[in-house]
Amino acid sequence: MCSSDLGGFLVYLRQVGRGIGLYAKLDAYALQDSGLDTYEANLALGRGEDERDYTAVAQMLGALGADRIRLLSNNPDKAAQLERLGITIEERVPTGVHLSHANARYLVAKRDHTAHTLDLSAPGA
Repeated sequence: MCSSDLGGFLVYLRQVGRGIGLYAKLDAYALQDSGLDTYEANLALGRGEDERDYTAVAQMLGALGADRIRLLSNNPDKAAQLERLGITIEERVPTGVHLSHANARYLVAKRDHTAHTLDLSAPGA
């Protein structure tokens, strides 16, 4: 099967700042500016490292009859949650990243702390 034969679903969830909300995420940004990584900042605010919940995604996919999917994501927690919610992940397809000096520390934290599948082999990583 060639890639042009594949279809898919784009599911958007309003889960700002790993589910902690806009105002808390702004506070987390200030903590990141002072040296904490994105996960440490959430914890310093008394929040979870990542509070996103993918139950609604599993429900939407189930309603569409999509109980087996190829997941376009670098996030292993997303795949694990969907699996626990009854969606079989046939394959997890990592996405590319735009690595820059401004986001390298953030991407390294995601890769090293929560095992995101990020290729940061470009200079500056």
